[in-house]
Amino acid sequence: MKSKTAKETLSITTIIVLPNDTNTQGNLFGGQLLAWMDVISSVAAHRHCKRVVVTAAVNNVSFQKPIRHASIVTLEAKVSRAFSTSMEIIVDVFVEDQITGEREKCNEAIYTFVAVDQNGAPINVPELIPETEEEKKRFEGALRRKQLSLILAGKMKASEATELKKLFLD
Repeated sequence: MKSKTAKETLSITTIIVLPNDTNTQGNLFGGQLLAWMDVISSVAAHRHCKRVVVTAAVNNVSFQKPIRHASIVTLEAKVSRAFSTSMEIIVDVFVEDQITGEREKCNEAIYTFVAVDQNGAPINVPELIPETEEEKKRFEGALRRKQLSLILAGKMKASEATELKKLFLD
């Protein structure tokens, strides 16, 4: 299995917020944004492993700023780390100023996908090699996030979470 870089998993989509996408305040429905992020994340995960992928978890969503009707929204998803059968994908959401073209980050999310075979059983995925400083930071953070998730799910003892311990012992 050939290792991949985060750049090779990059998936970008740009969407305009239409009236059907908004609530009575004229803001994008959170659920609509979640759906868009799920789709773009699945594309990034698929690009990494070239297999069918399924959403395993939405680990974190941050609605930092409302997105208004008629906004031009760009979603960028990249695999931040690959584990044995799962991949963590981080989605950054930007709104474009329609006059200047400048983009402002307004939301982000972290998804986990699992690669599956034709019977729906998990299968191994390639290793991810981070290149940029941001990719390395996200790569390292992914293991801490996974360990915390496993502890909260009762699948790992806190004493076994080596990466989380480092946060408190260093």
